Amino acid sequence: MRYSDDDRQSNNVEDRRGERGPMFPFPGGGRGRTIRIPVGGRGGGISIGTIVIIGVILMLLGVNPLDLLTGGSGNYPQVPQMPQSEPDGRTASRQSPLDIPGLPGGRTVTSEDDMKRFVSQVLADTEDVWNRVFQGIGRRYSEPQMVLFSGATRTACGTGDAAMGPFYCPLDRKVYIDLSFYDQLKQRFQAPGDFAQAYVIAHEVGHHVQKLLGIADKVQEIKEGMGQTEANAVQVRMELQADCLAGVWANRNDQLKNRLEPGDVEEGLNAASQIGDDMIQKRTQGWVVPDAFTHGSSKQRVRWFRKGLDSGDIAQCDTFNTNSL
Repeated sequence: MRYSDDDRQSNNVEDRRGERGPMFPFPGGGRGRTIRIPVGGRGGGISIGTIVIIGVILMLLGVNPLDLLTGGSGNYPQVPQMPQSEPDGRTASRQSPLDIPGLPGGRTVTSEDDMKRFVSQVLADTEDVWNRVFQGIGRRYSEPQMVLFSGATRTACGTGDAAMGPFYCPLDRKVYIDLSFYDQLKQRFQAPGDFAQAYVIAHEVGHHVQKLLGIADKVQEIKEGMGQTEANAVQVRMELQADCLAGVWANRNDQLKNRLEPGDVEEGLNAASQIGDDMIQKRTQGWVVPDAFTHGSSKQRVRWFRKGLDSGDIAQCDTFNTNSL
Protein backbone atom coordinates (compact mmCIF):
# COMPACT_ATOMS: atom_id res chain seq x y z
CA MET A 1 0.00 0.00 0.00
CA ARG A 2 1.17 3.53 -0.74
CA TYR A 3 1.79 5.18 2.62
CA SER A 4 4.49 7.60 3.67
CA ASP A 5 5.51 9.09 7.00
CA ASP A 6 3.64 12.26 6.01
CA ASP A 7 0.24 10.58 5.68
CA ARG A 8 -2.28 11.53 8.34
CA GLN A 9 -2.53 9.35 11.44
CA SER A 10 -5.79 9.03 13.35
CA ASN A 11 -6.17 10.79 16.68
CA ASN A 12 -8.52 8.01 17.79
CA VAL A 13 -5.81 5.52 18.76
CA GLU A 14 -5.38 4.60 22.43
CA ASP A 15 -2.12 2.82 23.18
CA ARG A 16 -2.39 0.49 26.21
CA ARG A 17 0.61 -1.65 25.31
CA GLY A 18 2.70 -2.45 28.33
CA GLU A 19 -0.17 -2.32 30.82
CA ARG A 20 -0.04 -5.36 33.10
CA GLY A 21 -2.50 -7.03 35.47
CA PRO A 22 -5.54 -4.72 35.11
CA MET A 23 -8.89 -5.45 36.74
CA PHE A 24 -11.56 -6.50 34.29
CA PRO A 25 -15.27 -6.00 35.08
CA PHE A 26 -17.70 -8.58 33.74
CA PRO A 27 -20.69 -7.38 31.71
CA GLY A 28 -23.59 -6.56 34.02
CA GLY A 29 -21.41 -7.00 37.11
CA GLY A 30 -21.65 -4.69 40.10
CA ARG A 31 -18.91 -3.42 42.32
CA GLY A 32 -16.27 -5.93 43.20
CA ARG A 33 -17.35 -8.32 40.45
CA THR A 34 -13.96 -8.25 38.81
CA ILE A 35 -11.12 -10.64 38.20
CA ARG A 36 -7.44 -9.92 37.89
CA ILE A 37 -5.91 -11.56 34.85
CA PRO A 38 -2.38 -12.81 35.55
CA VAL A 39 0.01 -12.00 32.75
CA GLY A 40 2.96 -14.35 32.53
CA GLY A 41 6.47 -13.63 31.43
CA ARG A 42 8.10 -10.50 30.22
CA GLY A 43 6.50 -10.85 26.83
CA GLY A 44 3.07 -10.02 28.26
CA GLY A 45 1.55 -13.32 27.14
CA ILE A 46 -1.33 -15.13 28.79
CA SER A 47 -1.37 -18.87 29.38
CA ILE A 48 -3.83 -21.28 27.80
CA GLY A 49 -4.81 -22.46 31.30
CA THR A 50 -5.76 -18.92 32.27
CA ILE A 51 -7.88 -18.54 29.14
CA VAL A 52 -9.72 -21.77 29.94
CA ILE A 53 -10.36 -20.63 33.51
CA ILE A 54 -11.71 -17.31 32.25
CA GLY A 55 -14.04 -19.10 29.86
CA VAL A 56 -15.36 -21.39 32.59
CA ILE A 57 -16.00 -18.45 34.93
CA LEU A 58 -17.82 -16.54 32.20
CA MET A 59 -20.05 -19.53 31.43
CA LEU A 60 -20.86 -19.98 35.14
CA LEU A 61 -21.96 -16.34 35.17
CA GLY A 62 -24.22 -16.96 32.18
CA VAL A 63 -21.98 -15.15 29.70
CA ASN A 64 -21.05 -16.73 26.37
CA PRO A 65 -17.36 -15.77 25.84
CA LEU A 66 -17.91 -15.69 22.06
CA ASP A 67 -20.72 -13.17 22.43
CA LEU A 68 -18.25 -10.68 23.90
CA LEU A 69 -16.55 -10.38 20.53
CA THR A 70 -19.55 -9.83 18.26
CA GLY A 71 -22.11 -7.20 17.60
CA GLY A 72 -24.82 -9.84 17.80
CA SER A 73 -26.84 -11.77 15.25
CA GLY A 74 -30.46 -12.32 14.43
CA ASN A 75 -33.19 -13.38 12.06
CA TYR A 76 -31.78 -11.90 8.89
CA PRO A 77 -34.99 -11.17 6.94
CA GLN A 78 -35.85 -8.54 9.58
CA VAL A 79 -32.48 -6.79 9.57
CA PRO A 80 -32.46 -3.26 8.07
CA GLN A 81 -31.22 -3.13 4.50
CA MET A 82 -28.08 -1.23 3.60
CA PRO A 83 -28.90 2.37 2.57
CA GLN A 84 -28.37 3.58 -0.97
CA SER A 85 -25.36 5.81 -1.54
CA GLU A 86 -25.82 9.18 -3.19
CA PRO A 87 -23.66 9.71 -6.28
CA ASP A 88 -20.66 11.93 -5.60
CA GLY A 89 -19.44 12.53 -9.11
CA ARG A 90 -17.23 9.45 -9.23
CA THR A 91 -17.99 6.07 -10.68
CA ALA A 92 -18.01 3.54 -7.87
CA SER A 93 -17.68 0.56 -10.19
CA ARG A 94 -14.40 0.19 -12.01
CA GLN A 95 -12.56 -2.48 -13.88
CA SER A 96 -11.89 -5.07 -11.26
CA PRO A 97 -8.25 -5.39 -10.23
CA LEU A 98 -9.21 -8.93 -9.28
CA ASP A 99 -8.91 -9.90 -12.93
CA ILE A 100 -5.14 -9.44 -12.66
CA PRO A 101 -3.46 -12.72 -11.74
CA GLY A 102 -0.90 -12.66 -8.99
CA LEU A 103 0.30 -14.26 -5.82
CA PRO A 104 -0.10 -12.90 -2.30
CA GLY A 105 2.98 -11.45 -0.71
CA GLY A 106 4.57 -8.04 -0.80
CA ARG A 107 5.65 -5.73 2.00
CA THR A 108 4.69 -6.58 5.57
CA VAL A 109 4.98 -3.93 8.28
CA THR A 110 6.96 -5.46 11.13
CA SER A 111 8.54 -3.10 13.67
CA GLU A 112 6.42 -1.91 16.61
CA ASP A 113 6.81 1.78 15.78
CA ASP A 114 6.14 1.26 12.09
CA MET A 115 3.16 -0.94 12.91
CA LYS A 116 1.57 1.63 15.19
CA ARG A 117 2.03 4.33 12.55
CA PHE A 118 0.62 2.06 9.86
CA VAL A 119 -2.54 1.06 11.75
CA SER A 120 -3.06 4.71 12.73
CA GLN A 121 -2.84 5.69 9.06
CA VAL A 122 -5.26 2.94 8.03
CA LEU A 123 -7.72 4.02 10.71
CA ALA A 124 -7.42 7.61 9.46
CA ASP A 125 -8.27 6.39 5.95
CA THR A 126 -11.35 4.58 7.25
CA GLU A 127 -12.43 7.84 8.90
CA ASP A 128 -12.03 9.80 5.67
CA VAL A 129 -13.92 7.22 3.60
CA TRP A 130 -16.79 6.52 5.99
CA ASN A 131 -17.32 10.20 6.76
CA ARG A 132 -17.87 10.76 3.02
CA VAL A 133 -20.08 7.70 2.62
CA PHE A 134 -22.29 8.63 5.58
CA GLN A 135 -22.55 12.21 4.34
CA GLY A 136 -23.76 10.82 1.02
CA ILE A 137 -26.63 8.97 2.70
CA GLY A 138 -27.57 11.90 4.91
CA ARG A 139 -26.11 10.53 8.15
CA ARG A 140 -23.32 11.45 10.52
CA TYR A 141 -20.38 9.11 10.99
CA SER A 142 -19.14 8.78 14.56
CA GLU A 143 -15.50 7.71 14.44
CA PRO A 144 -14.52 4.66 16.53
CA GLN A 145 -11.47 4.41 18.74
CA MET A 146 -8.82 1.78 18.22
CA VAL A 147 -7.17 0.34 21.32
CA LEU A 148 -3.71 -1.21 21.01
CA PHE A 149 -2.95 -3.62 23.84
CA SER A 150 -0.54 -6.34 24.86
CA GLY A 151 -1.76 -9.66 26.24
CA ALA A 152 -5.03 -8.58 27.84
CA THR A 153 -7.08 -5.45 28.43
CA ARG A 154 -10.38 -4.21 29.82
CA THR A 155 -13.35 -3.57 27.51
CA ALA A 156 -17.00 -2.70 28.01
CA CYS A 157 -17.75 -6.18 26.64
CA GLY A 158 -15.65 -7.90 29.30
CA THR A 159 -12.09 -9.15 29.22
CA GLY A 160 -10.23 -8.93 25.94
CA ASP A 161 -7.08 -10.93 25.38
CA ALA A 162 -4.70 -11.58 22.54
CA ALA A 163 -6.00 -15.14 22.04
CA MET A 164 -9.30 -13.70 20.80
CA GLY A 165 -7.69 -11.90 17.88
CA PRO A 166 -8.82 -8.41 16.80
CA PHE A 167 -12.43 -7.59 17.72
CA TYR A 168 -14.99 -4.81 17.92
CA CYS A 169 -16.92 -4.12 21.12
CA PRO A 170 -20.29 -2.53 20.29
CA LEU A 171 -20.83 -1.42 23.90
CA ASP A 172 -17.93 1.04 23.90
CA ARG A 173 -17.66 1.30 20.10
CA LYS A 174 -13.95 0.51 20.06
CA VAL A 175 -11.77 -1.74 17.93
CA TYR A 176 -9.25 -3.78 19.94
CA ILE A 177 -6.08 -5.30 18.56
CA ASP A 178 -2.91 -6.82 19.93
CA LEU A 179 -0.38 -6.09 17.20
CA SER A 180 1.21 -9.50 17.75
CA PHE A 181 -1.80 -10.86 15.82
CA TYR A 182 -0.12 -9.76 12.63
CA ASP A 183 2.69 -12.22 13.28
CA GLN A 184 0.05 -14.97 13.46
CA LEU A 185 -1.62 -13.66 10.32
CA LYS A 186 1.65 -14.00 8.43
CA GLN A 187 3.06 -17.18 9.96
CA ARG A 188 0.10 -19.27 11.12
CA PHE A 189 -2.50 -18.19 8.56
CA GLN A 190 -0.04 -17.66 5.69
CA ALA A 191 -1.47 -14.22 4.93
CA PRO A 192 1.42 -11.73 4.68
CA GLY A 193 1.37 -8.19 3.34
CA ASP A 194 0.36 -4.72 4.47
CA PHE A 195 -2.98 -4.82 2.67
CA ALA A 196 -3.86 -8.04 4.49
CA GLN A 197 -3.10 -6.15 7.71
CA ALA A 198 -5.29 -3.22 6.61
CA TYR A 199 -8.12 -5.60 5.70
CA VAL A 200 -8.27 -6.82 9.31
CA ILE A 201 -8.81 -3.26 10.56
CA ALA A 202 -11.31 -2.47 7.80
CA HIS A 203 -13.35 -5.57 8.73
CA GLU A 204 -13.61 -4.52 12.39
CA VAL A 205 -14.50 -0.95 11.39
CA GLY A 206 -17.17 -2.58 9.21
CA HIS A 207 -18.76 -3.85 12.43
CA HIS A 208 -18.75 -0.25 13.69
CA VAL A 209 -20.59 0.82 10.53
CA GLN A 210 -23.17 -1.92 11.24
CA LYS A 211 -23.57 -0.54 14.75
CA LEU A 212 -24.13 3.02 13.52
CA LEU A 213 -26.67 1.90 10.91
CA GLY A 214 -28.70 0.01 13.53
CA ILE A 215 -27.95 -3.38 12.02
CA ALA A 216 -25.96 -4.72 14.96
CA ASP A 217 -28.64 -3.83 17.52
CA LYS A 218 -31.44 -5.31 15.41
CA VAL A 219 -29.47 -8.48 14.89
CA GLN A 220 -28.77 -8.80 18.61
CA GLU A 221 -32.44 -8.31 19.40
CA ILE A 222 -33.57 -10.99 16.99
CA LYS A 223 -30.85 -13.41 18.06
CA GLU A 224 -32.32 -13.74 21.55
CA GLY A 225 -34.08 -17.06 21.91
CA MET A 226 -32.41 -18.65 18.89
CA GLY A 227 -30.74 -22.03 19.01
CA GLN A 228 -26.97 -22.10 18.61
CA THR A 229 -26.96 -23.45 15.05
CA GLU A 230 -29.48 -20.90 13.84
CA ALA A 231 -27.67 -18.08 15.62
CA ASN A 232 -24.37 -19.17 14.06
CA ALA A 233 -25.91 -19.03 10.60
CA VAL A 234 -27.02 -15.46 11.16
CA GLN A 235 -23.67 -14.48 12.64
CA VAL A 236 -22.06 -15.68 9.42
CA ARG A 237 -24.17 -13.13 7.54
CA MET A 238 -23.08 -10.44 9.98
CA GLU A 239 -19.41 -11.23 9.39
CA LEU A 240 -19.74 -11.52 5.62
CA GLN A 241 -21.35 -8.09 5.54
CA ALA A 242 -18.35 -6.70 7.45
CA ASP A 243 -16.12 -8.31 4.81
CA CYS A 244 -18.12 -6.61 2.08
CA LEU A 245 -17.87 -3.27 3.88
CA ALA A 246 -14.10 -3.76 4.10
CA GLY A 247 -14.13 -4.16 0.32
CA VAL A 248 -16.21 -1.00 -0.09
CA TRP A 249 -13.64 0.85 1.98
CA ALA A 250 -10.75 -0.45 -0.11
CA ASN A 251 -12.52 0.63 -3.32
CA ARG A 252 -13.38 4.12 -2.08
CA ASN A 253 -10.01 4.61 -0.42
CA ASP A 254 -8.14 3.77 -3.59
CA GLN A 255 -10.28 6.20 -5.59
CA LEU A 256 -9.72 8.89 -2.97
CA LYS A 257 -6.02 8.36 -2.20
CA ASN A 258 -4.64 5.88 -4.75
CA ARG A 259 -3.42 3.50 -2.05
CA LEU A 260 -3.40 0.16 -3.86
CA GLU A 261 -0.24 -1.24 -5.35
CA PRO A 262 0.23 -4.37 -7.52
CA GLY A 263 -0.32 -7.44 -5.39
CA ASP A 264 -2.38 -5.69 -2.70
CA VAL A 265 -5.70 -7.11 -3.85
CA GLU A 266 -4.28 -10.61 -3.92
CA GLU A 267 -3.07 -10.11 -0.33
CA GLY A 268 -6.59 -9.16 0.76
CA LEU A 269 -8.19 -12.07 -1.04
CA ASN A 270 -5.66 -14.46 0.41
CA ALA A 271 -6.29 -13.14 3.93
CA ALA A 272 -10.06 -13.51 3.50
CA SER A 273 -9.54 -17.07 2.29
CA GLN A 274 -7.06 -18.14 4.95
CA ILE A 275 -9.29 -17.05 7.86
CA GLY A 276 -12.44 -18.73 6.57
CA ASP A 277 -14.07 -21.03 9.12
CA ASP A 278 -13.45 -24.12 7.00
CA MET A 279 -9.74 -23.37 6.67
CA ILE A 280 -9.38 -22.67 10.39
CA GLN A 281 -11.26 -25.85 11.36
CA LYS A 282 -9.14 -27.96 9.02
CA ARG A 283 -5.99 -26.42 10.45
CA THR A 284 -6.97 -26.81 14.11
CA GLN A 285 -9.04 -30.01 14.25
CA GLY A 286 -8.62 -31.68 10.89
CA TRP A 287 -12.28 -31.65 9.81
CA VAL A 288 -15.02 -29.15 8.95
CA VAL A 289 -18.29 -28.58 10.87
CA PRO A 290 -20.43 -26.12 8.85
CA ASP A 291 -23.02 -25.72 11.64
CA ALA A 292 -20.27 -24.28 13.82
CA PHE A 293 -19.30 -21.60 11.29
CA THR A 294 -19.49 -18.07 12.68
CA HIS A 295 -17.59 -16.07 10.03
CA GLY A 296 -18.22 -17.94 6.79
CA SER A 297 -16.25 -20.25 4.55
CA SER A 298 -13.18 -19.13 2.64
CA LYS A 299 -15.18 -19.00 -0.58
CA GLN A 300 -17.91 -16.90 1.03
CA ARG A 301 -15.51 -14.45 2.62
CA VAL A 302 -13.64 -13.94 -0.65
CA ARG A 303 -16.92 -13.51 -2.56
CA TRP A 304 -18.30 -10.78 -0.31
CA PHE A 305 -15.00 -8.95 0.00
CA ARG A 306 -14.77 -8.94 -3.79
CA LYS A 307 -18.35 -7.71 -4.09
CA GLY A 308 -17.63 -4.68 -1.95
CA LEU A 309 -14.30 -4.04 -3.66
CA ASP A 310 -15.76 -4.26 -7.18
CA SER A 311 -18.79 -2.06 -6.49
CA GLY A 312 -17.70 0.42 -3.81
CA ASP A 313 -21.39 0.51 -2.90
CA ILE A 314 -22.70 -0.37 0.57
CA ALA A 315 -26.08 -1.20 -0.93
CA GLN A 316 -24.43 -4.26 -2.48
CA CYS A 317 -23.53 -5.59 0.98
CA ASP A 318 -26.99 -6.88 1.96
CA THR A 319 -26.04 -10.34 3.18
CA PHE A 320 -29.23 -10.69 5.22
CA ASN A 321 -31.73 -10.68 2.35
CA THR A 322 -30.14 -13.12 -0.05
CA ASN A 323 -30.34 -16.87 -0.40
CA SER A 324 -26.90 -17.03 -1.99
CA LEU A 325 -23.91 -16.49 0.26
